[in-house]
Amino acid sequence: MADTTTYEDETSREAAADRLRAIAAELESGPTADIQVGNKLLALSPGEPLEYAIEVEERSPMLGGEREAVTVTLGWEEATREEQDADRSQGQGHDHGRDQDVGHEPTQNDRSGESETQSEQDDSLL
Repeated sequence: MADTTTYEDETSREAAADRLRAIAAELESGPTADIQVGNKLLALSPGEPLEYAIEVEERSPMLGGEREAVTVTLGWEEATREEQDADRSQGQGHDHGRDQDVGHEPTQNDRSGESETQSEQDDSLL
């Protein structure tokens, strides 16, 4: 099953940076990573290694106005239950439910106000 959850918003540079830091903190914190997408909180299970890609687009004025965009993509195979248990036994993990609706700020992945997160965990993220 492939579910896609997408959220787009315009925000300040500071708020976008805060959202990126929140994702980084979740990736470092343990076997699951709670990622905020709009009003939805997704509990993901990133395994090792992570695939990382960054794309920068610079559009000239001849194509409808100057515009820049940064897209960061993270992808992974879902961590196995054994990997998650090993992380928890080392005191690194946190236990979260999946797909909880909450009223928090959305996750942002680029300066252009576009955000895409996919729960299939091998495609794009904020």
